[in-house]
Amino acid sequence: MSRTERLSGGDVERAAQILRAGGLVAFPTETVYGLGADATDPRAVAGIYAAKNRPRFNPLIAHVPDLAAARLQGRFDGAALTLAERFWPGPLTLVVPLAEGGTVSELTRAGHDSVALRVPSHPLARALLAAAGRPIAAPSANRSGRISPTTAAHVLAGLDGRIDAILEGGATRVGVESTIIACLGGRPTLLRPGGVPREAIEAALGEGLAEAEEPGQAPRAPGMLASHYAPRARVRLRAREIRPGEAALLFGAGALPGVEAAAAVLDLSPQGDLAEAAANLFGHLHRLDATGAGTIAVAPIPRTGLGEAINDRLRRAAAERV
Repeated sequence: MSRTERLSGGDVERAAQILRAGGLVAFPTETVYGLGADATDPRAVAGIYAAKNRPRFNPLIAHVPDLAAARLQGRFDGAALTLAERFWPGPLTLVVPLAEGGTVSELTRAGHDSVALRVPSHPLARALLAAAGRPIAAPSANRSGRISPTTAAHVLAGLDGRIDAILEGGATRVGVESTIIACLGGRPTLLRPGGVPREAIEAALGEGLAEAEEPGQAPRAPGMLASHYAPRARVRLRAREIRPGEAALLFGAGALPGVEAAAAVLDLSPQGDLAEAAANLFGHLHRLDATGAGTIAVAPIPRTGLGEAINDRLRRAAAERV
């Protein structure tokens, strides 16, 4: 493939044309940049797995423009409808049974009889989905297992020349991927924490969420593999001190002992704001990894609200690499 074509906000129809022809287009959502392909075309979706070096047992999220389009692909029970009406468009993915006549391909679903659906809120993503006229599969636009991209530069650093085009739209707002909830009968289950906090979802449902079991080799949704979101450097969590030569990822402006000897220092949010920390998480990991430090030491981060999603991403980034 030749060099990736750069497209701006005025080139949405060109991006849609590439998708309809079976090509790959990276585009911004409110969470991270996604790598899009026609979710109904197995050959196009195979291109996503190839470009990312992603295992095919790991399913993809199909992005659609609205709830009406989502209900053509999946069967929504009362809980799923409640969540869709409350949080769409936005950073929430719902895993629901595949609808009769649903067109999202088996490869997109990784062979499951369910489908992961999302209605994003980013204006460029919504314009692209409307122009494409079909569900668009779009995992994060990076090499599989690596740090997710929150800018066009992050995408191009990993995928330039491996995808057809990128629709550039500035830095993403939320900064961590969507929350994923399975509504497959029984209590709704949290498969992945993300841009909508658990507390908001449980308040909308009027009940607590069930917890997902370990996925083994056939995860029901993306982002569930033990090792994911990983920089090249090792990640050391809940650090109480910075060791010489480590890069430091702080939170809340509290300096840790030894920080003066760090290779580099970034603070996710000097004010201790979890929304700011989530928006900065992947960008700061990219910057610290670029220093060449062997280890990134991460200060403790609260686990409430968006802190649950931040800690989930950091835990997977720190996991033993496969």
